Amino acid sequence: MSDHLTASARAETADVRRFWEGLGLPGLVDVHTHFMPERVLRKVWAYFDALGPLTGGVEWPITYRQEESERAELLREFGVRAFTAMLYPHKPGMARWLNGWAVDFARRTPGCLHTSTLFPEPGAESLVRDAVEAGARVFKAHVQVGAYDPADALLDGAWGVLAEAGVPVVIHCGSGPAPGTYTGPEPIARVLARHPRLRLIVAHLGMSEYEDFLDLAERCTEVRLDTTMAFTDFAERMAPFPRRALPRLADLGDRILLGTDFPNIPYPYLHQLHALERLGLGPAWLRAVCHDNAAGLFGLRENESGSERGNESGSGAVG
Repeated sequence: MSDHLTASARAETADVRRFWEGLGLPGLVDVHTHFMPERVLRKVWAYFDALGPLTGGVEWPITYRQEESERAELLREFGVRAFTAMLYPHKPGMARWLNGWAVDFARRTPGCLHTSTLFPEPGAESLVRDAVEAGARVFKAHVQVGAYDPADALLDGAWGVLAEAGVPVVIHCGSGPAPGTYTGPEPIARVLARHPRLRLIVAHLGMSEYEDFLDLAERCTEVRLDTTMAFTDFAERMAPFPRRALPRLADLGDRILLGTDFPNIPYPYLHQLHALERLGLGPAWLRAVCHDNAAGLFGLRENESGSERGNESGSGAVG
């Protein structure tokens, strides 16, 4: 364990590792963690601190405000084998710059699944194709922050590239913590009607339209959902998951993936894991959600970190 960790970080690290070791796993795979250029991340933190309207107007202290290298090290100490660098533009012209930064970050950060992003603007298709050819293994789309219709014609070619390549897209399209003009299941359903092979991972289990997005996943075999913030005490106060839907969550256990929103969470990382455990869906479900589903999706080998190439899947990129 690193000598740089504080006593509290050491204690949490031991507890996180105890969680996945108790399940017989080689570690965790977290599909929803945020790394982005430092000045952009500082603006994001300032937005949370100021209770910006998209936070739902609730107190949202950031638990992990360490420097970038310390945050990445902490995830590795937790035993997170592979994680993402979720980043997203809010205006035209920003996606290409963010994607350029992401190439370098993935190269210098062990465990990082090379993450890219997109925005509805002229040239979006070629931008996405360039990112895929540069090795992007996952994309991030943020309908709420970007305030765009995911079914915008400017994105149609980009979705087609991603569907053909088999590259998953983590997409914030639910209306939590605050609704946007284009959030909700209907715009995403229109995208999937055109691109049924598109591998969408709905962030936050679709909070707060949980059941609507479960409907979508049951209809569309390439739709997955991540657990980011779901079932935590914080989220349950804001947008409780309907307990009548738990059997459906169990039935979709092979398409539910661990996500956390690290570092931008108002509680310890361990709490997300305990929130999943206390659902009572069993160790096999937890093993699948916390590791096996994402490891299979991204083709991770047993002893591989996410910054290295895994087994090829899809038709042109690691899926």
